[in-house]
Amino acid sequence: MSEEYIPGSAMVIVAHPDDAEFLCAGTVAKWAGAGSTVTYVVITNGNKGSEDPEMTPAKLAEVREAEQRAAGAILGVKHFEFMGYEDGYLQHTLGLRRDLTRVVRRYRPEVVICFDPTQRFLGDSYANHPDHRASGDAAIDAIFPSARDRLTFPGLLTENLAPHKVAAIWMGGTEKANTFIDIGPTLELKKKALLAHPSQLGEEVLQFVLEMGRSAAEGQPFEFAEGFRVIQLEEPAGFSPEAEGGAE
Repeated sequence: MSEEYIPGSAMVIVAHPDDAEFLCAGTVAKWAGAGSTVTYVVITNGNKGSEDPEMTPAKLAEVREAEQRAAGAILGVKHFEFMGYEDGYLQHTLGLRRDLTRVVRRYRPEVVICFDPTQRFLGDSYANHPDHRASGDAAIDAIFPSARDRLTFPGLLTENLAPHKVAAIWMGGTEKANTFIDIGPTLELKKKALLAHPSQLGEEVLQFVLEMGRSAAEGQPFEFAEGFRVIQLEEPAGFSPEAEGGAE
């Protein structure tokens, strides 16, 4: 296997606090540890995810933002954008696409990781959250063509946000992965980052992480993986799906 590709900069766009840790924490830790500048964009405030009758939506939003910052710090994430959309009600609107275009142009990532919006179900026991699918749809449309095209959302030009071409979209939460990252060296960091979300997760998540990593690595020359469906829009130096452990 060739030397693994490390982007100079990466952005992770997800719906909720803790989504990124499930989706790509091992990859983020590997990239950040090798010098990549990673930005997290969390679209909703996560204010619906509690069964505690004493918890209020406003308090929960504060708690989950703090947990997300702590989890990202474990992985080496440099920048955070919390967009504050209401949890559970996310829709793929032009307003959301504009807001995501803004952050893509501001940070100018080489790679963006997001959810695969085409994945309605995963396996036979998981219905993908509608916020996940909406966030993936909006992220992809913000990347292409909105962030690229100067005359799309022209008000962004008045904010000195020039067009930007993202080299690749890496979609997680997919059953159509064509690129697999060996996360064995960063598995412990992924576990620690997930446990930094105590309002949502307990120790039981650790076994799930092992099972998920082994399942993603099936057929690969390593034990634990995160799988992505990579859409290559531009060709940065040093990347090919084969170099990462492409699909057979």
